[in-house]
Amino acid sequence: MDTHVTIIGAGLGGLTLARVLHVHGIPATVYEAEPSPSARLQGGMLDIHDYNGQLALDAAGLMDEFRAIVLEGRQAMRVLGQDGTVLLDEADDGTGGRPEVQRGDLRQVLLDSLPAGTVRWGHKVTGARALGGGRHEVAFADGATIVTDLLVGADGAWSRVRPLLSALTPAYDGTAFVETYLFDADTRHPAAARAVGGGSMMAPSPGAEIFAHRESGDTLHTYVVLTRPQDWFAAIDFADAAAATARIAQEFDGWAPELTALITDGDTAPVLRPHYALPAGHRWDRVPGVTLLGDAAHLVAPNGEGANLAMLDGAELGRALAAHPDDVEAALTAYERAMFPRSAEFAAFERLELRGGDPDDTTAHGLSDTTIGKRA
Repeated sequence: MDTHVTIIGAGLGGLTLARVLHVHGIPATVYEAEPSPSARLQGGMLDIHDYNGQLALDAAGLMDEFRAIVLEGRQAMRVLGQDGTVLLDEADDGTGGRPEVQRGDLRQVLLDSLPAGTVRWGHKVTGARALGGGRHEVAFADGATIVTDLLVGADGAWSRVRPLLSALTPAYDGTAFVETYLFDADTRHPAAARAVGGGSMMAPSPGAEIFAHRESGDTLHTYVVLTRPQDWFAAIDFADAAAATARIAQEFDGWAPELTALITDGDTAPVLRPHYALPAGHRWDRVPGVTLLGDAAHLVAPNGEGANLAMLDGAELGRALAAHPDDVEAALTAYERAMFPRSAEFAAFERLELRGGDPDDTTAHGLSDTTIGKRA
């Protein structure tokens, strides 16, 4: 295949696509807004599933590297009542199909697998336009432009590539995470550490839940899940960490202190992360020379599958392009034909399970794609 592939976004999906293309000898360039790989933290833990994320890593030839960064024991899961009673305690016996890794470590594995210069850092896309014949021009914040025969939007929820294919934009889905961290938990926060255990912990209740995960380095990552209107969150001044923490903790008045300590004893300021989603079953008509993957294509509320699906999208698109070296449109058609129903299936799961389905299920790609991912 002679066509050079232009990928917007150096997240897990875009990097997986670039790696699979490299494996098949297809040139690609990834443009990323962040100025460097270390410009910001890459989020918490991810459970990489044997039915999608691991398939992508296998296609990328990176299973050994993946296994080397797995954090043993983190598949353990506990469910606690509001009073701290342990309702479920599942140990990690090493046989589960969702081993846990740090998102940043996995991203680095993908970056290290690419030829030098594949990722162009500090290239913030401001828009893209069709030039005809399947060619597109991409504009960057610094005024530079590029023209490409094959453009892939792997640029997340607020994709700048999506408008080439769809007029739809994400809408607030009614829930948000409030995140905080507890460091050196076993020594500085022993009660909270015991509550969480060796892997993930969830304390569910309607409209207000506490999730936490034990990450590397004796760190607890807390995700408070609240179902509230945006105006409710807007009334909280998150610039005042103490006031914001106190307001969020009010929603858990009467809960066990080892659970509320995951909020009140945080070593970092609380961070609000509202959830947005595209309409269920989002799809588009085939447009020559451009497609989307990951959240750019099928953003849903947290359901434990986001990063895994993005990686599988990247791997499947890369394999489709390799299988149709002389017909880009045939490759994109084959990719989208499989991707649309695959993403719709997991979106349907989110609607069923997280909107009134099985109360024993507790999954999300926001808990780091991990704890909530254990609902699936």
